Amino acid sequence: MADKPNVLWISFEDCLPLYGCYGDPVASTPAVDRLASEGCIYPHAFSTAPICAPARAAVITGMYPTSIGAHHMRTTRGRAYDAPAPHYVKCLGEYFRREGYYCSNNVKTDYQFEPPFAAWDDCSDTAHWRNRPDSTMPFFAVFNPEFTHESGMWEEDRDWPFNYVAPRRTQATDPDAVEVPPYYPDTPKVRKSIAKDYDNIALCDQVMDVLLKQLEEDGLVDNTIIVHWSDHGPMPRGKRFPYDQGIRSPMIIRWPGSIEPGTTSDRLVSTVDLGPTMLSACGITVPPHMQGRAFLGRDAGPERQYVHASIDRSDADYDMVRAVRNTRYKYIKNYFPEKPYLLWNSFRNRHPIMQEWYRAWMEGKLNETQSIMFAETRPVEELYDVQKDPWEVHNLAEDAGHRDLLQGMREELDAWQKETGDLGVVDERVMKAIHYPNGEKPVCTEARCLVFTADSYGQAPAPDAFRVPHNHRLQLFSPTQGCSICHTLDDGETSLWRVYTGPIRLPVGNHRLRTRVSRIGYRDSPEKTFEIAVKSE
Repeated sequence: MADKPNVLWISFEDCLPLYGCYGDPVASTPAVDRLASEGCIYPHAFSTAPICAPARAAVITGMYPTSIGAHHMRTTRGRAYDAPAPHYVKCLGEYFRREGYYCSNNVKTDYQFEPPFAAWDDCSDTAHWRNRPDSTMPFFAVFNPEFTHESGMWEEDRDWPFNYVAPRRTQATDPDAVEVPPYYPDTPKVRKSIAKDYDNIALCDQVMDVLLKQLEEDGLVDNTIIVHWSDHGPMPRGKRFPYDQGIRSPMIIRWPGSIEPGTTSDRLVSTVDLGPTMLSACGITVPPHMQGRAFLGRDAGPERQYVHASIDRSDADYDMVRAVRNTRYKYIKNYFPEKPYLLWNSFRNRHPIMQEWYRAWMEGKLNETQSIMFAETRPVEELYDVQKDPWEVHNLAEDAGHRDLLQGMREELDAWQKETGDLGVVDERVMKAIHYPNGEKPVCTEARCLVFTADSYGQAPAPDAFRVPHNHRLQLFSPTQGCSICHTLDDGETSLWRVYTGPIRLPVGNHRLRTRVSRIGYRDSPEKTFEIAVKSE
């Protein structure tokens, strides 16, 4: 492998590992299975949240959503503010760009904040590593086929963006062949919806197949780390709940020369670990504020003993649930035990399984296990042996034989919340008032330019147009705390913007230096242009 390997992420949204390589007898996933045969499966991989935007905030920042104000779903849609991330938090792509990587995202973000300008070279429905201006540049490329999204299991067909390939739609999965979780009523409508989820996974598998073939065509296979993951699970009592059906994530990593092909790791990993792991694997310094733990590369840390998850506001209805899991047990703490499990959520209630579940409940056709979710209140604590009880339906929290275990899990959860500064205890209105007192996002202050020469030591910002000798350095800065500055010298619209990392020296000639300043939770600054003439003497 070269010093700077490429990184390719292929994320299937709302997707459990219903794959052949995970032992599922119903799945049709030849591309995923091929990737697994050439890499390593991590069957004990879990998300930090069982819902989209908070989970993706953790992936793209390496921080728990509860630590950066990204725990409520959502903070951006229809609002004038973003998750109030601390000033030192940046998107993963920026760290790669600082090291000379070309970073592209096709196309979903959903981070709880608008991606700042410094996050990506290209974040669009045409983004691709093939668009980088120099084929020798290392790249970090992300693709997010959306076919497996929860809404893909609705009875009506949803239109999806075919950004890089138009998969062949099939209805191949036999509803009679799928496994129905014991907490669902086993009806044709439920089976049809589960079968549709398998079909949607097959669509994403076709997308992966195309991307893997393109990588081969470009001769990049041997120098590219490929990572497949998902943000969380898709179905009722999975999505929006910290049970394994909500937080279990597929994770497969192919790294030629560093990972033995066709292997399986028993390591417990979290999706918050993805960012620091990629930086570590590429030899890039992992920022000390990142809470994820690298599990590959030069900075790989000790194995985790626990993973942690959270769920708070889900669209309109507030909740607060925290969970901690080791390789065998899951502990859940419900901070609103007076509320029912099934808080009102119009989006979830469009799901055919949810509608069938409600129908059977109202008709009195549910057994004891299937009725648990319709209880009017919740226990404060839940404890499950996930090896003996993988569907998490037998709560052991009141069992005398598990008191010591229960206490240990309580202590672990308390310690994690204190260590990570769980913002779930802060009213959302308070966070908004502190960070957006006028109800609007602040704007980054535009870049300023200081000139360092033998006779001038950057004592004052330069004007918009100025002359400098050939022996000079230009320093850019903005007084916005935690901001990032991007700059380019090309006047064209397609010029490559670079993240500013240190003083710039321009060659002799006339130049137009364009700059933009960005930060998570802020609006990008207006573009600032400097006209610079560099003299030969």
